[in-house]
Amino acid sequence: MIDNQDELLRRIHNDLMDGYDEEIEMEIEDRHIDELSSGLDPADLASQKESRRVYFRELFRLQAELVKLQDWVVATGHKVVIVFEGRDAAGKGGVIKRITQRLNPRVCRVVALPAPNDRERTQWYFQRYVPHLPAGGEIVLFDRSWYNRAGVEKVMGFCTDEQYEAFFRDVPEFEKMLTRSGIQLIKYWFSISDEEQELRFLGRIHDPLKQWKLSPMDLESRRRWELYTKAKEVMIARTHIPESPWWVIPADDKKKARLNCISHLLSQMNYSEIERPPITLPERVRHEGYRRHQVPGEIYVPELY
Repeated sequence: MIDNQDELLRRIHNDLMDGYDEEIEMEIEDRHIDELSSGLDPADLASQKESRRVYFRELFRLQAELVKLQDWVVATGHKVVIVFEGRDAAGKGGVIKRITQRLNPRVCRVVALPAPNDRERTQWYFQRYVPHLPAGGEIVLFDRSWYNRAGVEKVMGFCTDEQYEAFFRDVPEFEKMLTRSGIQLIKYWFSISDEEQELRFLGRIHDPLKQWKLSPMDLESRRRWELYTKAKEVMIARTHIPESPWWVIPADDKKKARLNCISHLLSQMNYSEIERPPITLPERVRHEGYRRHQVPGEIYVPELY
């Protein structure tokens, strides 16, 4: 818990600034955000600017390496599954966004399945995940995965004790099957503190652009923090196998977590740069009889900006 009100407001401010940074990262051009930092101590402002500069420099460098990795995956027909798990507001979506930001969505895609419907609840538990597994030359990122059963379903009572135990009997064999089929499986757990999760939830409450991220399940997870902790400990202990070990990422600092995750991901594959053939833009072919038809003015989008 954060008892000091000034400290709480400062932390919420920094969290909101991180949200603005997320949008800035979508553009290469440098932007001035002094107006977002009005009222801050000049030394703090200078420190923030320097940390952003270092962060963006490393992010763009790592994203360039991800492009090389993507080319290598396509060229070699490698198959990769990356599982992202962690508490609500731990930053899984943020790192997934940075990984996919510069990549071809036909090569690297995200799977974020909703709650199972009535039919899916009667299927073999892993069945609805199987169609999303990669073919050769593809990378699939699971924003939550079959480990829902070990976490939210256990804590919230959405599965029986028998189903829970059956999951732990089956999941090592399921993951061994994946690796034997040539799929490289990488599993990340994003770890945040009780205090940091509270801060991020408060930030979402105070930011109208992020309130949609707060579901009743997220709010209930705050009350059941200790149950989620126990469930996570059991999950890692029972599913940390040589074929698909868990990797834990401290995520109280979102920017460091993103960089550390991407850097580690790159280290998991012995990729090399694939030479691209030179690209020459062909001349446009022009025909004497071609005439461009006039587009009706009423179907143009109004130029408000």
